[in-house]
Amino acid sequence: MTARLVAQALGERLGQPVVAENRPGAGGNIGAEAAARAAPDGHTLFMAVSGILAANKALYKTLPFDPLRDFAPISQVAVIPNLIVVNPELPVRDLPGLIAYAKARPGQVNYGSAGSGTSLHLASALFAAKAGIALVHIPYRGGAPAATDLMAGKIQMIASPLVEVIGAVQAGQLRPLAVTTPHRSALLPEVPTVGETIPGFAIPLWNGIVAPAGTPIPAVNRLSAEIGAALRSDALLRRLAEQGSEPAPSTPEDFANFIRAEIPRWAEIVRVSGATAD
Repeated sequence: MTARLVAQALGERLGQPVVAENRPGAGGNIGAEAAARAAPDGHTLFMAVSGILAANKALYKTLPFDPLRDFAPISQVAVIPNLIVVNPELPVRDLPGLIAYAKARPGQVNYGSAGSGTSLHLASALFAAKAGIALVHIPYRGGAPAATDLMAGKIQMIASPLVEVIGAVQAGQLRPLAVTTPHRSALLPEVPTVGETIPGFAIPLWNGIVAPAGTPIPAVNRLSAEIGAALRSDALLRRLAEQGSEPAPSTPEDFANFIRAEIPRWAEIVRVSGATAD
């Protein structure tokens, strides 16, 4: 959803269509491999998330791409809270209630994810590890089918990017329990952070745009400048705020340094959570 908003704004600034193509599967690795192998001509961009560029290096024994070697960072885009939501029919009203419910039913509470190694998987696995509860992971091919099954009562919980479930929350189809960021979301200020129940817990999701390695520096710099300008425009700021996203435009150099720092941080999250993807 964020990619499509940025694509529209970028297209308006560049004066040509920018088409968003969805390539789900394998924790984002299918789309990442396609982008890494694309011609480095500045006409193929990849909207990547923290799992793809940072966590997957620790989750998978082998990757079909290298997050540092095979991409030219252009700009970070946004920071997005993951929101722990449950089916409204589940008899829990808050996060301590969910923890107590799961402790009384070890191995009987299922959580969905957008696939092994995605932020939904890691946020839930880390939450379970920190809370001392045994949850069962049910991977899906994307967050949308996981949310659909949650609303249907086929699973009990997901820790989804807020942008993907805010509509269902506002419609009363899902019950929000907590956000995974260090601070509450301005969009849902009444919803506490996980850290208010489990001190020190924080696993924010971020995304950003990269190009295939070897993309000409002038193209990278032009795209970075245009993306940054779009992210500072009133129209896009308003749309992102409606989704609970916090814009975070950056230079190519700053985004490259950010990714390098995030890889060991997410490796530690993977270690503590005990999550695996292979």
